[in-house]
Amino acid sequence: MPNYRLTLCYDGTRWKGWQKQGNTDHTIQGKLETLLSRLLDQPIEVAASGRTDAGTHAKRQVVSFRAKTELSTQEILDGLRRYLPADIGAVSLEQVEPRFHARFSCTGKTYTYRIWNSDEPNVFERNYLYHLHETLDVPAMRRAAEDLCGTHDYKAFCSLKRTKKSTVRRVDCITIQELGPELLFTFEGNGFLYHMVRILVGTLLEVGRGNLRPEEMGDILVSQDRKRAGETVPACGLCLVDVRYEKS
Repeated sequence: MPNYRLTLCYDGTRWKGWQKQGNTDHTIQGKLETLLSRLLDQPIEVAASGRTDAGTHAKRQVVSFRAKTELSTQEILDGLRRYLPADIGAVSLEQVEPRFHARFSCTGKTYTYRIWNSDEPNVFERNYLYHLHETLDVPAMRRAAEDLCGTHDYKAFCSLKRTKKSTVRRVDCITIQELGPELLFTFEGNGFLYHMVRILVGTLLEVGRGNLRPEEMGDILVSQDRKRAGETVPACGLCLVDVRYEKS
């Protein structure tokens, strides 16, 4: 059966996250599967590169699914663009090799997190920023970020209390840019745990406030103790901006 790769973008503000749920049809996966099933006149199940939380956005989310249809990829794409709601966009669609899987074939991801560090309101971007007005030691946060990179067990930075899967991940780099009153955090790695990016930001904010020292990051990693890390910051500032795959 033909295998397809779909690239999406979406504003997650009003959605209950990516993953479909039994108690609501207001999820991005649920909406997409319902529409594809109608367009292709068959049950369609999709797999994404990762499950974004409620309120989290995506500039580039990759999805794979299988379907047998006489419709061309352009006709399917046109249908998606016509019937998807305005806050979910179908960017591209292509037929790919049978072994491609949006999640298991993924080799890397990039997330950004945006903080509006000012008491001045930012009305038009309020759904895409965490509004926080505090004096922060950004150089200390950058030093801490360096120690959080590498291949480590990030169990202390995961909200799941129990998991049978490995919590070892590789974080290639964490950067913090000062763009006027905005702080832009960028995270690149081979994968991220549940709430991991949001907890990493919360921990770096504790360093910026002076409640944690940059030198403590290694101890927190080794401890594998969620209580040692910072808060889970709100989802509104988080965006999945890139998903990477090895070229065939």
